[in-house]
Amino acid sequence: MAVKAKTATEKSIPLTLLIVEDQASHRRVLEAHFSKQYDVLTAEHGQRALEIAAQQPVHLLIVDLILPGAMNGMEVLQKIREMHPNVMAIMITAHPTVRTAVQAMKDGAIDYIEKPIDLDELKAKVDRAAEQYRQREEVLQQPQRPRDTLDLQGIVGNSEAMRKVYEMIGKVAASNATVLIRGESGTGKELVAKAIHRNSSRAGGPFVAVSCAALPETLLESELFGHERNAFTGATSQKPGRFELAHKGTLFLDEVAEITPAIQVKLLRVLQEHEFERLGGTKTIKVDVRLVAATNKDLEKMVQEKTFRDDLYYRLHVIEIYLPPLRERREDIPLLVEHFLKQYNRENGKRLKSVAPEAMDILMKYRWPGNVRELENAIERAVVLADTDAEYLTPDLLPDSIVGAG
Repeated sequence: MAVKAKTATEKSIPLTLLIVEDQASHRRVLEAHFSKQYDVLTAEHGQRALEIAAQQPVHLLIVDLILPGAMNGMEVLQKIREMHPNVMAIMITAHPTVRTAVQAMKDGAIDYIEKPIDLDELKAKVDRAAEQYRQREEVLQQPQRPRDTLDLQGIVGNSEAMRKVYEMIGKVAASNATVLIRGESGTGKELVAKAIHRNSSRAGGPFVAVSCAALPETLLESELFGHERNAFTGATSQKPGRFELAHKGTLFLDEVAEITPAIQVKLLRVLQEHEFERLGGTKTIKVDVRLVAATNKDLEKMVQEKTFRDDLYYRLHVIEIYLPPLRERREDIPLLVEHFLKQYNRENGKRLKSVAPEAMDILMKYRWPGNVRELENAIERAVVLADTDAEYLTPDLLPDSIVGAG
């Protein structure tokens, strides 16, 4: 192991980089390559790496997948992440496969590199990891805002999983960091995006939402970036895109995994340079937009299969908020039912007071593959079908697919 003295950088105090590599010659080369910019520590096997990580903070990690001793690189990464949850790791592997790479990313690696190592490529990956680490730390160091000071309109739940979501909303709202919201369909990702916007310094600006899956490539490109007159057949006038419309506000890209490679390139440029041109135009337009994206897809697998750009993935994945499926927070179901019951009573002129115990039992046991959206639809249907003078929501008002599932 070697420890280098700290040196000043333009951005901040250098981050600590731990290199876990069993070949001494490779360790020396990597140490020399990174020591001018980072505080470099080295370890020849997993056990030594854990000893180092237990003694001091580790911000960045380069770890070989194949190591001598009882632990491989995956296990080392997992254990170091238990000690330093925000560590940014890059896996070295001589025999990469999609399955290995995806598993490494799910275990916490943000990237991997194949042997023989291209030092310039590795340097670019480490620098990108360092930038991402600093951005995340800036957000995570924000003081936690009390939940009752947040505008969480439409978001209901008091489970531990949802309390973590509220905490993240409070932290990320105070920054301009890009946020990736992940979760199954129907979990309420757009509600979280709106909450981030409403609780941010951009709340006075526009909130603009785009469903990337709802439009074919040409139309989506025009929607995002706008077009000039005669840019394509049917373009009879100039039209500003959603990025322009979201200037000084927040742009929400739902189902971002659906965008095509050509649009991914353009989106990456906007995130990096904050500028673009309309379709058919030559004028460069600069924008000040905070981007929040959402997906229910396995982006890590898409990156490894080359269907989603890795550089765009890292730009989007600065801060992640995970929305749990309803089946993982069943204790929130009664609160959600009460919320939707009041809402649809008002809208339909009904006066249902509550849910009959046998109906609530059905709702609590159902798996909810459509999550909160499916629950909302079920309650709306029940209220609409209920007699005007009905006081309780009974099982016969619920969809057969829900009643029969038990």
